[in-house]
Amino acid sequence: MNNIIDVRSLLKQYGIFVYIGDRRADLSLMEDEIKSLYENKLISSDEYMKSLMIIKNERKGLE
Repeated sequence: MNNIIDVRSLLKQYGIFVYIGDRRADLSLMEDEIKSLYENKLISSDEYMKSLMIIKNERKGLE
């Protein structure tokens, strides 16, 4: 997992499609969904950590 497209693909594997139209809101919702998948033991801790790091880096790019 290397970029936000990979994070979106991971979410799509579980039937989760995120598009609100506001980039910051999209990233927040993606983070919430990733956390939910991890808490329900559907993704590994490695996928969880990488996803959160990618989302965090995307947020920095918006500033």
